[in-house]
Amino acid sequence: MSTARLSFSIARHAAWAPGVESASAWLAWAQTPHPFAAQGEPKLAAMPPMLRRRAGFLGKMALEVAYQCSDGRRDLPTVFCSRHGEVARAVALISDLVRGEPLSPTGFGLAVHNASAGLFSIARADQANHLALAAGASSVEHAVIEACSLLADGNPEVLLVVYDDHLPSVFSEFEDCQEQSHAWAWLMVPAAEQPLHLEWRAGSTGLELAKQSLPASLALLQFQLSGASRLEREVDGRHWCWSRDA
Repeated sequence: MSTARLSFSIARHAAWAPGVESASAWLAWAQTPHPFAAQGEPKLAAMPPMLRRRAGFLGKMALEVAYQCSDGRRDLPTVFCSRHGEVARAVALISDLVRGEPLSPTGFGLAVHNASAGLFSIARADQANHLALAAGASSVEHAVIEACSLLADGNPEVLLVVYDDHLPSVFSEFEDCQEQSHAWAWLMVPAAEQPLHLEWRAGSTGLELAKQSLPASLALLQFQLSGASRLEREVDGRHWCWSRDA
């Protein structure tokens, strides 16, 4: 069965979670992952206050790492990736409908999946291509494929922003991993020094893979920061293998 493969390098990266903000704290977490703090919020000082007030907690996490990683670059294609997106806002809107209350236009506008990407574009007056993606349990892999496609189109850099939060309690019985509040970003460039590789194919390898309690996005971040040689996942009949050169 055929296997697809792509490679890229990371020129810059940033990550934020409650209680884990510095580079040293993230490296320590990568060696010994632990639950993040229950409280905390990014300052998002780089965004104009009028727009910053519109962003919810999930959006602030995404925008904080997007600003840090982009480092003032303009005309930068961006891929925003969240498995669940603003699901808490969506649940609140549906609850309003059930109670017969009018919907908040602002709440609705900020519940759509590309809300954070839109705020980032508006705040920077940047008309570069941006998109928002969700693809279930393999969202992060599909986001990397999309970003690499933009690199293959000739873009010298692509910003990937990955973020998610705890699910509302109404979805607790469907949760398949320990969701945590987090966001990270990579400034991706064509494969050069210390490239990462992603291979995938349909079907199972027959290998006994360790079950991950971490969300896929955090498992990938741990792989990147820890220097591990491989990360393998099987999701919905597809095998994904992350690796780096020895």
